[in-house]
Amino acid sequence: MQLDIKQIFTAFMVLFAVIDIIGNIPIIIDLRKKVGHIQSEKASLIAGVIMIIFLFVGKSLLSLIGIDVNSFAVAGAFVIFFIALEMVLGITLYKDEEHNALTASVFPLAFPLIAGPGSLTTLLSLRAEFAIENIIIAVICNVIVIYVVLKTSARIEKLLGANGIKIIRKVFGVILLAIAVKLFAQNIKELLV
Repeated sequence: MQLDIKQIFTAFMVLFAVIDIIGNIPIIIDLRKKVGHIQSEKASLIAGVIMIIFLFVGKSLLSLIGIDVNSFAVAGAFVIFFIALEMVLGITLYKDEEHNALTASVFPLAFPLIAGPGSLTTLLSLRAEFAIENIIIAVICNVIVIYVVLKTSARIEKLLGANGIKIIRKVFGVILLAIAVKLFAQNIKELLV
């Protein structure tokens, strides 16, 4: 086991920025108004399970298709780059807005809002660089943060205000842009060698 605090923290911050649970508070509040109660425990747990399963199965799935992790990481860098652009520029390139009251905790909250294309791509991109146990700990830490945010989303919105949430989104967007560039640069080198 190679527990590395730096790797855990970096993986945590990358996932935290990609999942953007703070930036999604307005969507969560809107969803609560539409469907009533959201099961925070269920949404957090399902999102965590999806991410951890994909962390293990994703690489095998790619091998089956004939794609190496570095190629996937480069593609993931593009996805992360576009997510970061959404955050920084305040535009929406893709968001599924259809909500079903019966399954709101699972869809769209757990998937694709939390464990969506961005976070799943990021997990495999991180796997190309970090030890798997460090990524799992980072996922678990993110699931805990997600649970706390879901439970306290109304209070967080009042505390930060609309402008506070926008500022946090933009700051994490810039960090995410830098991470996308780093992922692209490191993995493109592996492909060209």
